[in-house]
Amino acid sequence: MRTLSEELLNQLRKTGNIVLATHINPDGDALGSLMGLGDMLESMGKKVFRYLEKPVSHLYSFLPDCNLMQTDLGALRTFVARAGDDLLCVSLDCGDRKRLGKNADELLQIRPFIVIDHHKGNNGFGDLAWIDPDRSSTGEMVFDLARRLRVQVSEKAAVALYVALVTDTGSFRYESTTAHTFNVARQLVELGARPDEISRALYDNYTAGRLQLLQMVLATLDIRCRGRVAVIRVTRDMLEKTGCSMEDTENFINLPRSVVTVQVALFLKETGNDGVSVSLRAKDSCDVAGVAARFGGGGHRNAAGFRVAVRSLDEVRDSLLPVLEEVLGC
Repeated sequence: MRTLSEELLNQLRKTGNIVLATHINPDGDALGSLMGLGDMLESMGKKVFRYLEKPVSHLYSFLPDCNLMQTDLGALRTFVARAGDDLLCVSLDCGDRKRLGKNADELLQIRPFIVIDHHKGNNGFGDLAWIDPDRSSTGEMVFDLARRLRVQVSEKAAVALYVALVTDTGSFRYESTTAHTFNVARQLVELGARPDEISRALYDNYTAGRLQLLQMVLATLDIRCRGRVAVIRVTRDMLEKTGCSMEDTENFINLPRSVVTVQVALFLKETGNDGVSVSLRAKDSCDVAGVAARFGGGGHRNAAGFRVAVRSLDEVRDSLLPVLEEVLGC
């Protein structure tokens, strides 16, 4: 599945109506890949339905074609009905069928169902799959897909795919960044992506409330395992006090990860459905995807996560720390 098959390419070439989907709470790679591929397919004369469970986060509202994303399930059903047999669905950057969200079963009824992803734990759901865990991002894969399809990447698509690369590589800092990643980034810049403008939109976007939220979150910093594990948390009360949403916590975890002794950073998030969401970021040799898998989650070697229902932040922390101590040999 690490190789892009001719069968998958032929399905994209011959099909006239294509639904694009990605995981819930989409990040820069998920959105950039979806928007980039959507633009490419339309340049081939395809009709494209860009489906998201919820509207695009305000943190990514600068991306081109945000207005083309659709959350209306009724509109999706109409598109599918009109397409008849000339239809397929592509899932992008989604490591597990459950991550497609509450309407996963309906999306998976669209056949053929194609999976394009770079998550290590992806089990290859769908009818056709291209899964390459050695890739820096799904956006990098979509760029290579364009080359195989002989499709010109527009300036809009270049911006979207550059966002996918820069966010999923931690601004080209993670070990998944390869010479090929930089080569793709170079070509995207030549096609019109502006690194300065994109970086400004991604990282210089704090409101006063978001900065206050960061202050509250950092005040929870808890260093464990002889300095090798850092834990931070956010509660619903913090969000209410600052007028922020959970989306505003994006990239917060990179600060405790940056502590020189820290090998793993944990971010515990109190969600609105009486559950806890956990993000893990690692440096060096620790495989946090394996750690997350023990709790029903997954991800990449250096970036992973999971969710648990109806448990306190302290309970989740206390169940995670022994696992990390075992993995790190603390």
